[in-house]
This record gives sequence, C-alpha cells and structure tokens, in this order.
Amino acid sequence: MHPQSSLMKFVIDKQDKYSLLQLNEDNLNSLIAPDLKSEFVFLCNEGVKNLILDLSKVKYVDSSGLSAILTANRLWSDQGTFVLTGVSHPSVKKLIEISRLESIFKIVPTVEESIDFIYMEEIEKELKSEEE
Repeated sequence: MHPQSSLMKFVIDKQDKYSLLQLNEDNLNSLIAPDLKSEFVFLCNEGVKNLILDLSKVKYVDSSGLSAILTANRLWSDQGTFVLTGVSHPSVKKLIEISRLESIFKIVPTVEESIDFIYMEEIEKELKSEEE
C-alpha cells in the first residue's frame, strides 16, 4: 500500500459565474476519485456557484469515479448548476449510458457550450426571481 498523496492532475479556471475543472487524467478510478470528491467539497464550500467538469482527457471511469461525479451533482443541486462536458471517449459514454445517468447529469458537448448553458441558466434564474 502506498500512502495516499494528492497527485491528481487537474486545472481549475475560476470565473465570476462558474468554475471549470479539467481533469487531466486518463483514468478516473479509485485512486483519483477520493481526491476529486474532496476537491468538489472544497469548491462547493468556497461558494462556487456553478461547476463545469471537463472529462475530455479521461478515457476510463470506474464506479468510484462515477460516484465522485454523482457527489458533485448532489453538491451543486442546491447551490447552482453542475455541468459535465467532454464526455467523448466511448468507454466513458458507455458507462454513463449503462448507469442511466444521462438523464441525471446535465451533459453538454463542449466547454464553450457549457459556459453558454450556465449563462442561460443564470438569466433564467434572474427572470424567475423577478417574477416572484
């Protein structure tokens, strides 16, 4: 057993309306998932309103990886929007389909479209709150 160290490779881009987390790992597996989960909790507690998770570099996700993504989905269900993007590798797509999670996750093809999606959601929320 190796001592667990946080060597998860990722880039985070923090903007006013959202943060973009790009996971630079081939495998989102049980070695990476706990680190990803704690990063999600940290960002959520920091008050990040909307989160985009970019999986375009990820070629494989296992059940613990999926569980980490579900954690983010749950964390942001109360405070904003969680968007999954870059679901491009066949094995990642297949896992999400088999798990029937495409109806639960907001999956948007590209980062640019994800950003647009979040801006649209924000506008809709503002309009709703003005109506009330």
